[in-house]
Amino acid sequence: MKRSLATLATLAVVALLANCSEPSAAPAPEASATPATPASPAAPAAGPRFVNRVWTVESSTAVAPGTLYVFLSEGTLVIASPNARPMLGSWKKSGDGLVMVEESISYPTDILKLDGSSFVIRSHNPGTPVDISLVPADS
Repeated sequence: MKRSLATLATLAVVALLANCSEPSAAPAPEASATPATPASPAAPAAGPRFVNRVWTVESSTAVAPGTLYVFLSEGTLVIASPNARPMLGSWKKSGDGLVMVEESISYPTDILKLDGSSFVIRSHNPGTPVDISLVPADS
């Protein structure tokens, strides 16, 4: 039963992501005599490593294990729990951390660990901060 809820939540996130896809690319511009300017080395090729990935809560001080988090590149935060309706919020980078907005409330959030196999954050909610340990949902 628990696996079925996780599968259902994953499907819900995939459906939301499919509806949030970027518009189709514009036609290629006509060739010009001026060579293209190479991208600036300071310009990142992609967003932070946690963006556009489906993460699942492995453990937390307040969030149910199995809850899915997706930080979309345009700033949408998708949260899907096996115990509640999916929720849309927002997020943005802020210094070394980020700010998550859930139900119109902003929470400064520290990134405690970020690598290919884990994403650990501390959300400074009113009262006690909430620690959330996330792992890729496909693992």
